[in-house]
Amino acid sequence: MSLLTLLVIAGAGIHTPAHLPPSGDQPHSHTHAPGEIDEDHGPLLLQLTYTGEVIGNASGGSRHGTRYLDNIDVVFEADMESLVGWKGAQVHVYGLYNNGKSISDLVGDTQAVSNIETGARALRLYEAWVSQKFGESVSIKAGLYDLNSEFDALDAAGLFVSSANGIGTDFAQSGRNGPSIFPSTSLAVRFQIEPEEGWAVRAAVLDGVPGDPDNPSHTAIKLGEGDGTLMAGEAQLPLLGGKILLGHWRYTAKFDRNGGAGTTTGNRGSYIRGEFPLARRDGKNVDAFFRLGVARGLFNMFDTFAGAGVKFGGWVPGRDADEFGIAIQAAFASDSFRAAESASAAEVAIETSYRTQLTPWLSIQPNVHYVRRPSANASLADAFIIGLRAEVAISALRF
Repeated sequence: MSLLTLLVIAGAGIHTPAHLPPSGDQPHSHTHAPGEIDEDHGPLLLQLTYTGEVIGNASGGSRHGTRYLDNIDVVFEADMESLVGWKGAQVHVYGLYNNGKSISDLVGDTQAVSNIETGARALRLYEAWVSQKFGESVSIKAGLYDLNSEFDALDAAGLFVSSANGIGTDFAQSGRNGPSIFPSTSLAVRFQIEPEEGWAVRAAVLDGVPGDPDNPSHTAIKLGEGDGTLMAGEAQLPLLGGKILLGHWRYTAKFDRNGGAGTTTGNRGSYIRGEFPLARRDGKNVDAFFRLGVARGLFNMFDTFAGAGVKFGGWVPGRDADEFGIAIQAAFASDSFRAAESASAAEVAIETSYRTQLTPWLSIQPNVHYVRRPSANASLADAFIIGLRAEVAISALRF
């Protein structure tokens, strides 16, 4: 039994994670953005979020059609210091249901225009961890853990519904079943130090294969069997009123090379990401964000990723909470993948989105997408997608 396994069992006990099934021949870049967790609750919180989405491929892609996707998030948090006197400890349990419908089977894209798509209907235990703080600046988490909840994540990009605006495609595509992100998480230990406000250094060691890729509808923990580990590190720096993220990740296991040229170690990548306020005036906000990332082209479909976007808030009279924006993400196919699959150079995805808060618990979000060269497949016509998302968030227990 590995040291990672012992640490996680000691911190959180054995739990069963979820798993992301492959969709088509290539893994999708999935990340998940449920309703924001209420950070100001008392000792206990139970929050339920339902997300429903009608989304259709109007032209291009693999074929035309419409899908209804839905997702239910149930989050329970307990402040153990207030409840039982365990100083600095927090328990977090997160359940997830998804109807498993797919829009990408119509679009034919790899980056995934909807961040609630899973490809498999399932009720899952998504996260289950214990966090322990030491003083005001150091903390450790252990248990089932969503890497993208803290790594490679920006507030400004959270408006958008397409997956590549969450974790970058270069990172999300990696591994045998993706990294530990929506909807499949793995056992992990995360360390973080925040020496000053706005500054942070975090590192995580995770099981290298979340869930069971061969049984996407079942929850499972399978340690060993050549899974190896995923190691990730990130530094956060304040800059120009915003922040910069510098990250690096690496798997210890061996991977197949593109084109069937054997297996070897060295699957790794790095990224830089940032968000900055461009304007703050009379309640009107403009925020910009960007991301650049690379992954080892020897193993991965995409070896370079670039994205950027801008978000506007408070610009609609009488609708101070409404937000809208536009974002573009480009994933560039590696030379080895292009040679093996006769692929084109890149998949480029553009999204424009508007989110309006109708009530404190209900929001709706129309969104439009254009995907150039889905899956870098020259035989697929550019796709045009229209969606409408509704989200209901209720704090059933908050004290």
